[in-house]
Amino acid sequence: MASWYERHVLPYLIDCACGLPAVERQRAAVVPLAQGRVLEIGVGTGRNLPHYNGAAIEQLDALDPSLQWHPLARKRTASLPFPIELMPLSAERIPVEDHSFDCIVCTYTLCTIPHPQQALSEFRRVLKPEGRLLFSEHGLAPDADVQRWQRRIEPVWKHFAGGCHLTRDVPSLLTEAGFHCDSLDQRYLRGPRPMTYNYRGVARCA
Repeated sequence: MASWYERHVLPYLIDCACGLPAVERQRAAVVPLAQGRVLEIGVGTGRNLPHYNGAAIEQLDALDPSLQWHPLARKRTASLPFPIELMPLSAERIPVEDHSFDCIVCTYTLCTIPHPQQALSEFRRVLKPEGRLLFSEHGLAPDADVQRWQRRIEPVWKHFAGGCHLTRDVPSLLTEAGFHCDSLDQRYLRGPRPMTYNYRGVARCA
């Protein structure tokens, strides 16, 4: 069961951090590419919702372990021009038929999923053969000195940041799960380097 901190404080801290201009620019580069029937992983406070191209979306299924909409997400759904349904579930087991979605959107969520390979296997299963995984995630930096700091900080960071990992190698995880990146942008965003190495791109089932 989630603690008081996890229910009432952490979502607002994450919403603030994930609303920084550099992070919002990463969302704005990938979320508008979504079309058709879309599955968003970890909708949380709904930071991605304003970035969708409403004319291109048939339906949005919003997967999140929370049992109800966060108040911030509820506000951000108010003016959406397409149907949206909350799926209060974990990403490791998605109870829909194979090849159900045209797109999956995953932004700043893969770092917190306890079993990322299991989740990515599910993403691959529920995507249509021509479907796309649109992602923007932070993770393992390429510089050895930054990696050392990431490994030092991560045990404490996870405790206060909702299970967020700093050392996940996103391209390797995607490749191991059977995805191929059509595009991949890698860079440090503005801020502390151990927390801000960013991977953004579009992947398809290999």
